[in-house]
Amino acid sequence: MKVAALQMVSTPDVAENLEVAWQLLQQARDAGAELAALPEYFCAMGLRDTDKLGYMEAFGQGPIQEFLARAARELDLWIVGGTLPIEADDPQHVRNTTLVFSPGGECVARYDKIHLFRYDNGRERYDESQVIAAGQTPVRLDITDRSGEHWRLGLSICYDLRFPELYRAHAQRGCDLLLVPSAFTHTTGQAHWEVLLRARAIENQAYVLAPAQGGLHPNGRQTWGHSMAVDPWGQVLAVRDQGPGLALAQLDRQHIAHVRAQLPALQHRIL
Repeated sequence: MKVAALQMVSTPDVAENLEVAWQLLQQARDAGAELAALPEYFCAMGLRDTDKLGYMEAFGQGPIQEFLARAARELDLWIVGGTLPIEADDPQHVRNTTLVFSPGGECVARYDKIHLFRYDNGRERYDESQVIAAGQTPVRLDITDRSGEHWRLGLSICYDLRFPELYRAHAQRGCDLLLVPSAFTHTTGQAHWEVLLRARAIENQAYVLAPAQGGLHPNGRQTWGHSMAVDPWGQVLAVRDQGPGLALAQLDRQHIAHVRAQLPALQHRIL
């Protein structure tokens, strides 16, 4: 199955971002991808964290969800919809949510980000909990590609990448493709992004697909980019350094089986 990690440099303008996302999804389709994954906050990165409250949607309705459903249907793609703000119980907070759409345009999975990013080095300060309500439940789903092969996907978002127990739980339940839509800061991405992605792939002997934000945003935030596909041996198959674009990779189920057979680490787990 051919897959695409879509990289963006999202602005505060939702309509503008959806247009860029559509163009990238078309490019992924034209390149032969069956599954395309958008980055965290693909629909908008506001000037302030509270801007998310202005374009949040109720689950199951709203223009951003309608866009994802139409794109999946018209482009005949599995779409991992990065993240968008979905209503939470507290009206002053949102869920940071990944939705997965089938080629028929049906929403087949929802994952609310569990781990919320907080960082303060004296110059940069971030605290997602000020506006985002954390999710509680890991989410996995099964899809079938055009050749009839079955794939089990494990969903995650950005800061989740630092918590290997989530990915081990995915692997224990049979996941062979791990999705990590992200918006890593330049500072943390430069230090940790690639090594964490490769570690999650190696530990769980699974493919990792990580679409990211990558560039300087109107709010002044610099994101690291380097959208990436990594194979179960930890080899980087494709990377997009900066700016809008694609990282394309061909996934091979036999390669997963080969890696797991020659080094059966998942079977050797004790704790």
